[in-house]
Amino acid sequence: MPLFDSHCHLDAPEFDADRTGLLAECRLRGITGFMVPAIGADNWQRVMALSAREPDICFALGVHPCFVAQQPTDVMARLTTLVQQRPSGLVAIGECGLDGRSHLPQAGQQQLFEAQVRLAMTLDLPLIVHSVRANDTVLKLLRRHRPGRGGVIHAFSGSLHQAERFWELGFRLGIGGTITYERANKTREAVAAMPLEALLLETDSPDMPICGHQGMRNTPLSLLRVLDELAALKRLPVSHVAAVLYESTQDIFHLGK
Repeated sequence: MPLFDSHCHLDAPEFDADRTGLLAECRLRGITGFMVPAIGADNWQRVMALSAREPDICFALGVHPCFVAQQPTDVMARLTTLVQQRPSGLVAIGECGLDGRSHLPQAGQQQLFEAQVRLAMTLDLPLIVHSVRANDTVLKLLRRHRPGRGGVIHAFSGSLHQAERFWELGFRLGIGGTITYERANKTREAVAAMPLEALLLETDSPDMPICGHQGMRNTPLSLLRVLDELAALKRLPVSHVAAVLYESTQDIFHLGK
């Protein structure tokens, strides 16, 4: 029963002390694929180097909305030049998107997000989209551009209506630790109602720990708990859920094609 963590930041310094051992344990537990999205220019080379060392790790290159203000002024030119070289292991553009939380600078977020959407369309790559307190704005933007390869709405946390609109646009929903919290009623209900093919498993390691592990480092091993919770919400066998979501991940990132 192979599993694929469709969003984990394994290049993060939180994993420097035990990354090799952790990956070995993940593989023993059936987690055999990992997608590592970049967050900005300063870690593009790091994620590429990690993928080069570990053949079951693929990656995305982009600029996370939380770090827009920290980027060089020519960041899009640099990103365009890099991804046009099609480095081995590159399967998507991202992590990019919008984050509407009040403590974050908003200036430049939408401009840079739209530029990355256009880049993904030019290169025929899917997008890894970060959308926090911005689902309706992100939906409008994606509806306007209509990226042909779609992508993933990372760490989806929204209503059934929003979930359905993203799915109609060709975007899967990244499902992680949020559904392990009973208080996340809106998201749990949306996930339960959506087609299984619309979902992907993810952890967002080292962030977004599962319920009961607040304040602790998250790892791809928590994918097993997310899978169990998702199967319970869908009232389907764990093995069936695992098989469908693994195939969906392979499909959206064109892995093995």
